[in-house]
Amino acid sequence: MLRTAYLLCGHHQDAEDLVQTALEKAYVKWDRVQRSDDPDAYAWRIMINVHRDRQRLRRVREWLTTWVPERQTRDSTEQSADRDVLLRALLRLPPAQRLAVVLRYLEDRSETQVAHLLGLRLGTVRSQTARGLAKLREDRAVRQLHPVAGDR
Repeated sequence: MLRTAYLLCGHHQDAEDLVQTALEKAYVKWDRVQRSDDPDAYAWRIMINVHRDRQRLRRVREWLTTWVPERQTRDSTEQSADRDVLLRALLRLPPAQRLAVVLRYLEDRSETQVAHLLGLRLGTVRSQTARGLAKLREDRAVRQLHPVAGDR
C-alpha cells in the first residue's frame, strides 16, 4: 500500500500519512472489512477514497520564502534516474488517469480489479488507462528515456 500511495502522492511523508489514515479507517470499520468479500480490496478502496478526498480538498501546501533549501542529489544509478523521470511524469497525469495507470500496471491488477477498486465501469477504466498511457508516451522526458528511431 505504501508503494502505491507514494506513486499517487509523490512524497514519502504524504504517502505514509495516506496509508496511516486508510488503515485507521479500516481499523474503525474492522467488522465490515472482515465481512466483505475481499478485505484487501476494501482496505485499498478506503486508501483510494482518502486520496481522492485529499485531492479535492487540497490547498496550496507550499509557502514562498527567501530561503532556498538544499536540493537533493540524484542517485548516480541510471535506474534511479529513470524511476524519478517516470514518477514525475505520473504526477503530471490527471488524478483519475494516474490512479488507473498505477493500479493497472504498477500494481499489476486486472482491469476488473481496478474497476472494482475505483467503483467505475470497466469501459471507464479502459479509457482512463489508455489516455494516461498516451500522455505518458507523449511526455518528452519519458520519450528521452528510451527514444525510438523518429525521436533521435
